[in-house]
Amino acid sequence: MPSNIATDVRAALATALSGVAANVYSYVPETVTPPAVAILYTDPMMELLLINKSSTKVKLNFVISAAVAYNSNPASLDNLEQLIISILAAIPAGYEIGSVSRPSVSEVGAAILLVSDITLSTYYTQTL
Repeated sequence: MPSNIATDVRAALATALSGVAANVYSYVPETVTPPAVAILYTDPMMELLLINKSSTKVKLNFVISAAVAYNSNPASLDNLEQLIISILAAIPAGYEIGSVSRPSVSEVGAAILLVSDITLSTYYTQTL
């Protein structure tokens, strides 16, 4: 089976994060059930490093959105901090971890969530 970003990068990262106490999505989910972790692209999505007749090498830039139910601010913040620490511990080798954003309150459907984003990057080579 040929390699691709969906299976070799996003799904592999989701598998590595499957041990955290949250629903893990390797894509933008239609609905979110907290606690949740979603692997999304950030801008720029891809940085081109090499293009030639045999391969293309890119740097992929992601944001991992960590979300918990926003019920009680102190408890929600503690839950989010614990989720972030478990995510950081589960990120496999080969990823460059950037920063963690300050928490913000987001409404997704009927759910009100406390969300923080973790930036990370990795390199991917597609053989042509």
